[in-house]
Amino acid sequence: MEMLALLIPISLFLGGVGLVAFLWTLKNRQYEDPDGDANRILGTDYDDRPKS
Repeated sequence: MEMLALLIPISLFLGGVGLVAFLWTLKNRQYEDPDGDANRILGTDYDDRPKS
């Protein structure tokens, strides 16, 4: 029973850290354009490469 008294606060703290990290990513607009990112990866337009 003493172990539960330690594990519950630790799990609540880690859950709060995860929630704060998720809210921080929302605030910094990390999920703004997922479709554009996916299209950029799959695209075959190589004109953006520097000319050597």
